[in-house]
Amino acid sequence: MAKKLLAFDLGAESGRAIVAAFDGKRLELDVVHRFRNGPVRILDQLYWDVLRLFEEMKEGCRLAVGKHGVPASVGVDTWGVDFALLGRGDVLLGNPRHYRDPHTEGILEETFRRVSRETIFRQTGIQFMRINSLFQLLALQRAGSPLLELAQSLLFMPDLFHFWLSGVKANEYTDASTSQFLDPVARSWAVSLLQEMNLPTHILGRLIEPGTRLGTIRPALAQEIGFASEVPVVVPATHDTAAAVAAVPARGSNWCYLSSGTWSLMGVETPRPVIDDRSLQFNFTNEGGVGGTIRLLKNIMGLWLVQECRRAWEREGHSYSYDDLVRMADQVPPRGPVVDPDDPAFLLPDHMPAAIAAYCRRTGQAEPQGVGAVVRCALESLALKYRWVLERLEELTGSRIAIIHIVGGGSQNRLLNQLTADICNRGVLAGPVEATAAGNAVTQLIGLGELSSVADAREVVRDSWPLTAFEPKEPTSWNEVYQKFSSLLSKPG
Repeated sequence: MAKKLLAFDLGAESGRAIVAAFDGKRLELDVVHRFRNGPVRILDQLYWDVLRLFEEMKEGCRLAVGKHGVPASVGVDTWGVDFALLGRGDVLLGNPRHYRDPHTEGILEETFRRVSRETIFRQTGIQFMRINSLFQLLALQRAGSPLLELAQSLLFMPDLFHFWLSGVKANEYTDASTSQFLDPVARSWAVSLLQEMNLPTHILGRLIEPGTRLGTIRPALAQEIGFASEVPVVVPATHDTAAAVAAVPARGSNWCYLSSGTWSLMGVETPRPVIDDRSLQFNFTNEGGVGGTIRLLKNIMGLWLVQECRRAWEREGHSYSYDDLVRMADQVPPRGPVVDPDDPAFLLPDHMPAAIAAYCRRTGQAEPQGVGAVVRCALESLALKYRWVLERLEELTGSRIAIIHIVGGGSQNRLLNQLTADICNRGVLAGPVEATAAGNAVTQLIGLGELSSVADAREVVRDSWPLTAFEPKEPTSWNEVYQKFSSLLSKPG
């Protein structure tokens, strides 16, 4: 009889309750509940509506029980960097800020006047992005927020939901590693760095590894959601990218992963952090993985560019599906104008198509004309950035990468997959689409003792979902475009 687990996978646009059934060899996923997510704007600030999200999770539990019975365990993964602050009596001190909230504008420059970029990187090994938890805390400090004085605990988003499920507070390692206040060499909090910045350190909790049994569903909650027996809360790889990487169906060592969605996260697994002058220069990051590994990677803006274009066109009365947009882009001749996807202009624009056109004008290129051309520009630019990251990964590790494993929702974008194979001149294997949910499930299975290692987990993933291969076609035709693209990067990263 298959063992069934409940995995909650919360992304920046939506959340899902997924029942994962494991028969000892294969995994099957059934999405029993979908719910929307996204920022709530109040005045000029962006927040997450965590109370509504938790209500949706409770509904997901009820639906899972009604369809599949009581699960063997429950675990949650979400995006990284964002956090909740709890006060005395574990009261929630306001809704957590959204990572795109503008309150972090200018905070990096102010921070570097206090503590050098080099000092911060040597202690944390994390890519500099204003959205990182460290800079969010510093933005609260700059604003004189009373929350920092009142806070007794800091819980990252999945930690908060696990606390509300179990009543036990802890900070799971993979998500904590995105914060930029964790030391990946010592695998502990970078307390001295926070103290140097006059940030509170007593709010940081116990660090736990993926697969930890945190506790059981609280009795009152179990009764509310229909769990008739004690159900363990098994903490998966709670950062969605760490979960996705745990489910990359790879063999050997000459591969890299590309978790493709709102963000593109491209990197390799390493046994230890790579913290040196080159990784600092390239602005790479060292985040925690499953099984004590390090995810040496680069955050890239990803399909956010296309998502925001689609939203802008919808506001103007033009409704396009993602398939429509890819089809229109495929009809546009290749090698047109390109942009750096990580330019600050694309972080939170009022109108993404206008921001792309303005970038092209600013860099002396013709503006893309029409919907298909705008999408084509975004997709080609992403694939070009993937090549830049691929080359830096090979330089940092000293090893050639032969295969790019693309997982996540973006693995369904056949045009982007082919562009990635062509521009990077590497073979691409796409799938599974549900890598994050699969990774959540397999790390729960490791915690339950059903699987013994990440290698076992990846065998299960390979047996459970087919992969689609893409081979390079005329890769040399992209070299001139890549040179143009590289010249647009004002600095590495």
